[in-house]
Amino acid sequence: MALTQRGAADIEALVRDAWSDVFMMELREKLMLGALVNREYEGQIAQKGDSVRVSQIVAPQGELRTVGVDADAFESEKLEAAQVKITADKRAVASFELEDLVMLQTQLGNKESEMRQTLEYSVAKQINTYLYSLLAPSPSAPTHVITGVTDFDIAQLGSVRTLAAQAKWMKNKPWYLLADPQYYSDLLTETNIISSDFVNDKPSINGNIGERRLGFTIFEDDSRAADTAVAFHPDFMHLVMQTAPQFKVSDMHSQKKFGFVMSVDVVFGAKLGIDGALKHITVTA
Repeated sequence: MALTQRGAADIEALVRDAWSDVFMMELREKLMLGALVNREYEGQIAQKGDSVRVSQIVAPQGELRTVGVDADAFESEKLEAAQVKITADKRAVASFELEDLVMLQTQLGNKESEMRQTLEYSVAKQINTYLYSLLAPSPSAPTHVITGVTDFDIAQLGSVRTLAAQAKWMKNKPWYLLADPQYYSDLLTETNIISSDFVNDKPSINGNIGERRLGFTIFEDDSRAADTAVAFHPDFMHLVMQTAPQFKVSDMHSQKKFGFVMSVDVVFGAKLGIDGALKHITVTA
């Protein structure tokens, strides 16, 4: 049966079957900050308002004892875990109004559907903007807010790395730095940043090639304003998302219009992690 002869519910099912799996896969690939922060959590996001938890075991104080003096005994400590509760209370939505279903019918059969990719971009942009709005580095000495940087060179990167080490960022996961195009261009003028004599391993994410230097994997993020960068340990923020998007197709006849509205939404939530303020550093001019 032709798509134009189907009801809105049938069309919605076709869209969901054709696009749902690839939509979430490509959405995750389009996110820069969202692709690098912690996405491990306990629980499941099935609908808006669901909450999950992230746990981190608190290190014991431990003891140093001397053999022959007091090393034959020890004091135990109760296992403690710090928890962060994250609620999926945000919804990123994108939609189109369609005069007819001919274009949609063509797009459903296209593996590189421009309509689907445009919706993905819109949803990813909303999530990315929200994640950046949560940045809140520690303002207390030593401050994790660096200002007055007009040229982001290797010396400045070294200062950021020193601050991260002094904050005792764990090395169990990679450290990242996302720089706007201007700062990224500043770094690309540094020979010991881009030369293969200094850097051989160049990881990639979302099609972007990273430069690994001074303990950081550096990526360009063109969604940022000029002269801004953020360095971070992945555990500084936690992101939770539904495993599948929600597609909806409705007839506009009740609004005294001919045509259809097609929308897609993704429910998600995010929050700074345990000691998150100390696990990221912002740099601006």
